Amino acid sequence: MTSAQESIARLSRNIERVIIGKPDAVKLAIIALLGQGHLLIEDVPGVGKTSLAKALAKSLDLDFRRIQFTNDILPADITGVSIYDHEEKRFHFQKGPLFANIVLADEINRSTPRTQSALLEAMNEKQVSVDNTTYPLDDPFMVIATQNPTESHGAYPLPESQLDRFMMFISMGYPSIEDERWLLTRNPARRSPADLSPVLTREDLLNLQRQVEAVNFEPILVDYILSIISETRNTDHLELGVSPRGGLILQQAARACALFHGRDYCIPDDIKELAVPVLAHRVIPKSHHRQPNRRTRDTAAIITNILDNIEIPV
Repeated sequence: MTSAQESIARLSRNIERVIIGKPDAVKLAIIALLGQGHLLIEDVPGVGKTSLAKALAKSLDLDFRRIQFTNDILPADITGVSIYDHEEKRFHFQKGPLFANIVLADEINRSTPRTQSALLEAMNEKQVSVDNTTYPLDDPFMVIATQNPTESHGAYPLPESQLDRFMMFISMGYPSIEDERWLLTRNPARRSPADLSPVLTREDLLNLQRQVEAVNFEPILVDYILSIISETRNTDHLELGVSPRGGLILQQAARACALFHGRDYCIPDDIKELAVPVLAHRVIPKSHHRQPNRRTRDTAAIITNILDNIEIPV
């Protein structure tokens, strides 16, 4: 555990050389990666969403691809396409940008639902099917998607099935005045993700992910998760509660959180800390149809209230 904690701390410090003043966002991104999950970041442009994804990949020396989603992008632009070779008289599959370790789906809600759905199989099964042939994706594999909450023109909200594939939904937020002053006064010397050197290898990451699977999770913590998700299904404030997949992902994220803190066992605080970023995007409030843009803000408050009213196991 000491070795794992030191490796994770080294990774965090390296990313924070570029992502200034956002330790919580860096921590959640690393936990999602350790838990073999995917990350959805919703925030205004220019707060470091793309830089976070690039810094994460660069720090681990992983293959990175960025896909700029637009309303005319097609599924084949992501997954790849079969091209006919006249000399060999057969088709060759040309892999798309989805074949990478970390894929940045920038402004994912700008593309049509048809293209958005092209990610579903990759995110859930770590494979891509084209022309009746299935191609496995390399480990590790992570999708980091971004979306802009302030513009609705030409945007297609992600359906529930797509949202449910993301382990976490987070926001970066604006930097503090002091952090922004540092950015403004030290801008010429500021490092970019391209300047970072890897601090861990792909094999190091895979080993950490295997350690997450071995983190102990006591039955009393299973009951704690069941109490939380059961309450989301029974409360009068929500139309749709957490699915069984949501409970499994919360358990996996809690294990990754324990490893992040250098433990080989989970505690209730791991679950409580991650309940909002893991669960808030999986539920629908009663006010959703009247104010759809306030969904995650409202549901975060509802999840927090549920946590406050459930007894924490000791």
